[in-house]
This record gives sequence, structure tokens and C-alpha cells, in this order.
Amino acid sequence: MIRRFTGWHMTGILVAFFAVVIAVNLLMATVAIRSFGGTVVDNSYVESQKFNRYLAQARAQDRLGWTDAVALDAARHVTLALTDSAGAPIRDARIAAVAQHPLGRAPDIAISFHETAPGHYVGDVRLPAGRWQLRADINHGAQHLLREVF
Repeated sequence: MIRRFTGWHMTGILVAFFAVVIAVNLLMATVAIRSFGGTVVDNSYVESQKFNRYLAQARAQDRLGWTDAVALDAARHVTLALTDSAGAPIRDARIAAVAQHPLGRAPDIAISFHETAPGHYVGDVRLPAGRWQLRADINHGAQHLLREVF
């Protein structure tokens, strides 16, 4: 026996289709809201006005020729090795840094560094598990380096 396709069947198909679409949209919106921790910048227009200044800072840092190697030790302390353009270690630098969780999902952590060997510095704070971005402010005499490490 073959049943006839009626208007009620079509109504059921349309209602089921739109119910699935709405459910998927609600699920995706919920996941997006729960996984996004904040904004990257508060005002992108104002931040874009600083672009040329950021480029000038980057060029000045490139002219210094410093290289850095950032890592985490076994105890999750940030380690930093600094060398100048000739490959010599940079001694007696003053380093302060801020560890930031991407998109602000955790509070920022201020880190101070002390020199353990010529050109090798260790942070005073253990970082919690997870991904962190490090913004280091390095001063050595009259030279200054602002470094972002991801």
C-alpha cells in the first residue's frame, strides 16, 4: 500500500528542516561565545594609527642585531638567552616581561628576570599550563628592545 504525499507531510519536512538549522545555529553560537575570551584590541582604528610607530620600532630593533632564544625549563620558568650582533652574550640587561594568554582567557602575569650565566636569564614566575604570549621589555645601557614572542 502506497501512502499519498500530503500537505501535512510537506509541513513536517519543512518544520524538521528548520528545526535542525536553528539547532545547529544555536549550538555554533554557544560554542563561539564560550570559546572567545575577549578582544584582541579595544579599538582597532586607534591601534591602526600606531602602525607606523610600530614599524619604526621594529626597524630600530633590527638594527641592533640582537637575537634571543626563549624557552620554558622543566619547572615552567621562562628562560631567555640574549646575544648581540657579533654573537656575544648580552650581560647585565634589565628584563621585565608580561605573559598573556591569547584572547585574554586568563589574567596577565608579570615576570622579572635575573641573570644566571652570561647572557642567560630566568624568569621568577612559573607559568601555568597552556599557551602564552610573552612581551619582553629588554634594556641594556641606552639600548632598548621590545620583543613579542609567541
